[in-house]
Amino acid sequence: MTLFGRTLGGEEIASLVFLLTALVLWVMAWRGERDWTRWFRGWESDRRARREAELAAEQGGDPSSPTPPSSGTPRGPWG
Repeated sequence: MTLFGRTLGGEEIASLVFLLTALVLWVMAWRGERDWTRWFRGWESDRRARREAELAAEQGGDPSSPTPPSSGTPRGPWG
């Protein structure tokens, strides 16, 4: 096989194949990580919206206009 005017032997062809395989695997792993991150961000924003709607409903307010909790109320899972 000739590539850019240079004849490639078996070792060079195998190394190119392995290099391209590693590149493909890396791109697939990167895409999976990117998709997972995108899913998690969407899930987190949905969860936050549901929580704000629950808090607004408990306070008797309008769920579409969330109000920040007052400074005297505990915040977060630890209070």
